[in-house]
Amino acid sequence: MTDSVWFLLKALFLGVVEGFTEFIPVSSTAHLLLIGDWIGFSSGDDKVFEVVIQLGSILAVMWVFRARLLQMIRGYFTGDRVERAFVHNLVIAFLPAAVIGALAISQVKALFGHPGVFAIMLAVGGLIMLWVERKPRYAKHPEDRAETQVSQQASAHTLEQISWRQALVVGCAQVVAMVPGTSRSGATIIGGMLAGIDRRTATEFSFFLAMPTMLAASAYDLFRHGAALNSLQSTAIVVGFVGAFLSALVLVRWVLNFVSRRTYRPFAWYRIALAAVVALWLMN
Repeated sequence: MTDSVWFLLKALFLGVVEGFTEFIPVSSTAHLLLIGDWIGFSSGDDKVFEVVIQLGSILAVMWVFRARLLQMIRGYFTGDRVERAFVHNLVIAFLPAAVIGALAISQVKALFGHPGVFAIMLAVGGLIMLWVERKPRYAKHPEDRAETQVSQQASAHTLEQISWRQALVVGCAQVVAMVPGTSRSGATIIGGMLAGIDRRTATEFSFFLAMPTMLAASAYDLFRHGAALNSLQSTAIVVGFVGAFLSALVLVRWVLNFVSRRTYRPFAWYRIALAAVVALWLMN
């Protein structure tokens, strides 16, 4: 097997990893960088591969939610007040990370080379998730709560009920998620829950917010570094993109079904365990 074929197989594997980790709160970026280092995959100093293949996961979400997306677009241009409010909330949630990302992208990417940051953020994020899930409104499994309890403890149970203030909280949480190891989905979901959005709706809003966020990040990275990619690196991005798209298609519906019945505690404990593994690896 030639080095080029082996390199592309590693890219495909990392694409599958990206698709399986992008929409669960475990940090897909940390997994890509750590696993890439462990299997000897080097995408270059600019880490364009790790950013752009996330677009495959995003397109998978867009396919799964295509009917809702079409409803939103049609409603926005036909003057539907509910759909326009939803789009405006997405813009509000998108802007903080867009502004900070444009100003500090070099500083953020500099953190990609520090696994110790991953370990710290994985552990801190896991502990925050455990703390949030212990709050009374989330302490029981969703199927065990009476509908009256839910209505009293959260103010948004559908995407359309999310307020602009709640959207802004989610957007600020997404800024924190720019630090590798935090998890964009984890930060936005937990941020939404703390703002009064129920778990499933916060998860759905996180999915929709991922669309403009990752589309913008991928386009920006390709604009800045695309011309410097060689043919093998470009092919690796395409291969990783396909792997991410296919694996994310499998995962998205599972995540929504999972959060309808369970808490995020298993992911929190997984994060803490992975942080310990990374810390032990760094000590050796």
